[in-house]
Amino acid sequence: MYGYTGKILRVDLTRGEVRKEPLDGNLVRRFLGGTGYASWLLYREVGPHVDPLGPDNKLYFFTGPFTGTMWPQGNRYVVTTRSPLTGIWGEAHAAGHWAPALKFAGYDGLVVEGESPRPVYIFISDERVEIRDAGHLWGKNVHETEDILLDAHGDDCRVASIGPAGENLVLVAAIVNDRDRVAARCGVGAVMGAKRLKAICVRGTGGVEVADRARYPEFCRRMIQKLLDDPIAGTRVVYGTAGLMEIMSDIGRVPTWNLRSGVFPGARRIGGRRLRQEYLIKPRADFACAQRCGRYVEVREGRFRCRTGGPEFETLAALGSRCGVDDLEAVIYAGYLCNVLGLDTIGAGAVISWAMEAWERGLLPRELVGDLDLSWGNAETVVELTRRLAYREGLGDFLASGSLRAARELGPEAEKLVMHVKGMEIAGQEPRGQKSMGLAMATSARGADHLYAFPVLDEGGFDEEIRRVYGPQYMPEMADRLSPVHKGHMVYVNENWAAVVESVGACKYGTMVPPTLGYEEVAEGLALTCGMDFSVADLEKLGERVVNLQRMYNVRLGLRRAHDTLPERLLKEPAPDGPARGHVVELDYMLDEYYRERGWTPDGIPTRERLQELGLPELVRDLEGTG
Repeated sequence: MYGYTGKILRVDLTRGEVRKEPLDGNLVRRFLGGTGYASWLLYREVGPHVDPLGPDNKLYFFTGPFTGTMWPQGNRYVVTTRSPLTGIWGEAHAAGHWAPALKFAGYDGLVVEGESPRPVYIFISDERVEIRDAGHLWGKNVHETEDILLDAHGDDCRVASIGPAGENLVLVAAIVNDRDRVAARCGVGAVMGAKRLKAICVRGTGGVEVADRARYPEFCRRMIQKLLDDPIAGTRVVYGTAGLMEIMSDIGRVPTWNLRSGVFPGARRIGGRRLRQEYLIKPRADFACAQRCGRYVEVREGRFRCRTGGPEFETLAALGSRCGVDDLEAVIYAGYLCNVLGLDTIGAGAVISWAMEAWERGLLPRELVGDLDLSWGNAETVVELTRRLAYREGLGDFLASGSLRAARELGPEAEKLVMHVKGMEIAGQEPRGQKSMGLAMATSARGADHLYAFPVLDEGGFDEEIRRVYGPQYMPEMADRLSPVHKGHMVYVNENWAAVVESVGACKYGTMVPPTLGYEEVAEGLALTCGMDFSVADLEKLGERVVNLQRMYNVRLGLRRAHDTLPERLLKEPAPDGPARGHVVELDYMLDEYYRERGWTPDGIPTRERLQELGLPELVRDLEGTG
């Protein structure tokens, strides 16, 4: 199978068994790989009654056909599971070099089943696969774990592991590969911890065979050049995603003080320009990455001294503006702690900012807070509470199950302050300043997910791109970030396209921002890489198939339109300042349009006809079972 290895690895930790099975060619045609293929397996194998932290839940690590190839940013993998944070569809994504290594070892995907009675790690060296004792690794942080495994197996290996947060079943725990590339959201690190799986160490000495060797290198060079010719790619090399901090604040889009506002007065003190001028060592590229939006940074002295990767925009927003912190060195160090302890920076910043507001309003008991000063902007508290969160110490233990569960212990007033969708904390996006993002987070399968649809062209300045991608008939309203008009169509189109990008194993930078490489390029890439002929219409339908499959997973769990919502603050409280002043999110208006585009019922349920049309007849019986 060109572009694929043709094999999936299954590791049963309960039985201590390893088996290899062929990749299903029919499923490849229907779902490609990555999030598509993993979604199908999760839907079929992890039902509604499975405990997310129990032995029957599974972790699906899947690459796509572009992973490990010369395709720009062909380095991604997805981890799919039932989320312990939300109880619904869960997945996380990461870049780096780990996913290509898994592919080079001969596997398109790894399925982890069962639960080990003791700490273990999986060692993969091409055909050799072993479950090994990890007693000496348990309790170690991510960097220590990686160093020990590389010393034992060679520095040509790649490691994905959990830190103390995952071991302690913190529900905002992440899986970290290549030291600071993070599959962050949905509590996937806690699922790994519940299985007592400390790490997956991979050595791959093979490669990826492509269908058309003669034309492939020149094609990829052309794709890379097309990407680099876009001016946005150039700014990303210079500032990384950190450069968004100043921009997002200027347009009223950066979450500030637990999303009370979208404007942060300290944006330039923690933004990309200052990060580059004072702390940058050099840009960082992942496998096959031409844009180098990663950073190596260093705080050279003082109490926050560290050398680390990042921080990216989401980390700056979560641990900075969201908590009112404008001390860049503290934010860098808190992000470093998240990487080394195995935490999702978005989740960590969200629970801390919720605690700060709950404390301000007198809703957090003093005995829970202890010696911490939860005042807005207290950098020392953000750093210390990040550490306590990972180790479940004091208030960190109270927050370790996520802000929604913590708030429910305090009552409805505290719950109103939780900025979440479907139980997952909102990322670095203030949707009153961009209505499409509000809809995108509300409809996302895994909860408050800005990347599920990733609508950003209406942030401003992308009028020509909007005309090209969506059509001139949607202008000028679609380009107005403060207008809800046509945003249902935008999110519908974007979700389908994002599912395709995540199924081929590529990065959304360059495919969605800027929209340089689209359906036509991916179709040509699949022909040259895999020898498979997909039309643009085929790929559009495939993306929609994946979205409906994931939706049905949640419908089977009882989710409906009422769950596609946003916090009351964003729906009823007008933005207090900035360009979005006076605005709320007109969610119902946009949801109606979105459901019509999807062909779903007004309650957000796929219809029998829609599932049949998309080639998902197996799901019709499940649909009927929901009533």
